[in-house]
Amino acid sequence: MTHAYSELYLDDAMNNMGDMVEYALCTLGYKPDNFWGLFITSGIADKFGKGNPKYVAGMSGYELAEAVFCEANILDGREESPYITEKGREYWAGWIMAYYQWETGKRFEDMARYGISLSTVLSMYILHEADVTKFVKTADEIIARNKLSQKSRLQFIRKARGFTQRQLSEASGVSVRMIQLYEQRQNDIAKAQAAVVIRLARALGCKTEDLVE
Repeated sequence: MTHAYSELYLDDAMNNMGDMVEYALCTLGYKPDNFWGLFITSGIADKFGKGNPKYVAGMSGYELAEAVFCEANILDGREESPYITEKGREYWAGWIMAYYQWETGKRFEDMARYGISLSTVLSMYILHEADVTKFVKTADEIIARNKLSQKSRLQFIRKARGFTQRQLSEASGVSVRMIQLYEQRQNDIAKAQAAVVIRLARALGCKTEDLVE
């Protein structure tokens, strides 16, 4: 399996994300999914998930949270969080989220979309003493179940752009049948030829990674 970034950064990434979540929730009083939404929409989640050393290892958890607030244009003054020696479920939730993203290479945005939100992970604290593979297996099962009940990314973006399958086919040069197979997940768009995904993305005015499940 190809991990999201080098394992050399993993311990720092997990500890820093754990500290970030603990600071945001325990010190600042943010609701879990409100803060996680800021993390994702700020763009910091994407940089972290791609293994940018500045974010996975170059900042403390406090500094990482402040980067999120800065990018989200939340600029009210805050004092630096004191170091907490007793790590609780908030720390564990951030810690295990960082591990799961590294292990699977999934985007934080997609994890949340398919049910692995921060509040969901907090509710899974019973797994904190289990091997990390137990969490990975459980999270994979949640995502698989939720994917079946939701539109594919291709279908979601196509409809948001106002395209019918026929119109997208004409604009992209990809057959209607192929589009149907991708939207129904009978074919995995992540395994499609790069040229096919590029043509679909150009027709829809989005990034290629936006179409990949």
